[in-house]
Amino acid sequence: MAVAAGLVFAQGARADPVEGTWQTQVDDGAFAHVAMAPCGPALCGTITRTFNAQGEYRSPNVGKVIVRDMMPKGQGHYEGRVWRPSNDKVYVGKMDLDGEWLKMRGCVAGGLICSSQTWARVR
Repeated sequence: MAVAAGLVFAQGARADPVEGTWQTQVDDGAFAHVAMAPCGPALCGTITRTFNAQGEYRSPNVGKVIVRDMMPKGQGHYEGRVWRPSNDKVYVGKMDLDGEWLKMRGCVAGGLICSSQTWARVR
């Protein structure tokens, strides 16, 4: 019985495959590294580094949460909210994990109209 309880605990403590650092696509001339980590029962992504054509720079967005309350829906799909720094708007967010790639979508109109980016895992 103790062994079974230990196995259940170990399975529950496993890291989500989305956890880690991801590089965004260029948006308005800059891109970022985003650290995905648990935030309560969900996943959130915080901007940790920012880059432009001249290299790394200290954006005022470093430390801000860009991916908010993403809940796993199964088979690599997640739903929550995303913040777009360039226009300071929060959108319905969807995320799909495909190996080392994370397709991010920010949507309006109940998810009918979406803008997307594909992020790459940072090693």
